Amino acid sequence: MRIKWLGWAGVEIEARDERVVVDPLQDAAAVFAWVGERARAIALPEVVPVRPGAVAGLLTHLHRDHADAGALSAALRVGATVYEPVDYGGEGRERLAIIQADDELTAAGLVRQPAAVWTSAAAGAFTLTALPAVDGTGDPQVSWLIEADGKRVLHLGDTMWHGWWWRIAERYGPPDVVLAPINGARLTFPHRRPASPLPGVMEPGQAALAAELLRADRLVPIHYDGYDLPGIYEPVDDPLERLAATSERATPITLGETIEI
Repeated sequence: MRIKWLGWAGVEIEARDERVVVDPLQDAAAVFAWVGERARAIALPEVVPVRPGAVAGLLTHLHRDHADAGALSAALRVGATVYEPVDYGGEGRERLAIIQADDELTAAGLVRQPAAVWTSAAAGAFTLTALPAVDGTGDPQVSWLIEADGKRVLHLGDTMWHGWWWRIAERYGPPDVVLAPINGARLTFPHRRPASPLPGVMEPGQAALAAELLRADRLVPIHYDGYDLPGIYEPVDDPLERLAATSERATPITLGETIEI
């Protein structure tokens, strides 16, 4: 099995000459377009182009930095399914953060399949299992366990800290690689007030502890180095250095790099 980091939370996973993509991002500037002129000052994460022909697309949640319809359309073979969390329902402000991606995915004509937690689907060489996650603003989110050829990769999206780590490891065994967010962003979005001072995404130390509780062989950091908007989206400083100080499992990879397990 091979894992390629596409930038931000995007990864491509390959086994037996077949591929799935998780949270690919192509148009990084679209994510904070809603703040208007202030968006011009935001440092965007670097991303690399996707390859066509993937047998499935996986979305951890429908925030625009994780659900890019253009990236999925470019990556997927015709008729391939996009798996996403089950919608919580609701109206108005409750759904405000997912409307953009939801509308773009619909307009792109992609085949979409809601996936309940603890359920699996098959796509080519892969078994794809939706697992519990907790979103920093309360929107539907899952983590994805991708299995092929006896190897397991767990993609944590941008989940907050939660207590399902033990149960995941007990049910499916330790993952060979856990892809964990580390930017520890504090979120002060206008549709979620009063804001919480706690991180809406795992900090480096929390990611390290999650990997330990999951008994993962390796921790590959994702979801860092980009998007810093004071008063709205504020990541921690020096996430890679902080991760290295807290985890012997940490194995950072460079943008576009492929590792084999």
